[in-house]
Amino acid sequence: MKAWIRGLADAVPGKRIGTESEVSAAICFLLSPGAAFISGDTLRIDGGASQGSRVWPLPKAKNVEVFNGFHRAVKPKIFSQD
Repeated sequence: MKAWIRGLADAVPGKRIGTESEVSAAICFLLSPGAAFISGDTLRIDGGASQGSRVWPLPKAKNVEVFNGFHRAVKPKIFSQD
């Protein structure tokens, strides 16, 4: 499973897995007054992975700077090299 999980980044144009901060930023927005007029939609937080396929591959993204809003965030051990 480790190899499969680590390989998930290959399906993302930015060739990386999203951070806690990137996911929670979207959640915080939806919980904020700024989202008061939003009603019923799907917000994909997948770095564009759902936009491509084997038939229609996506180019590697150029804007892949990681947003890390948590000063104590820790990368999951599964993504460290053995």
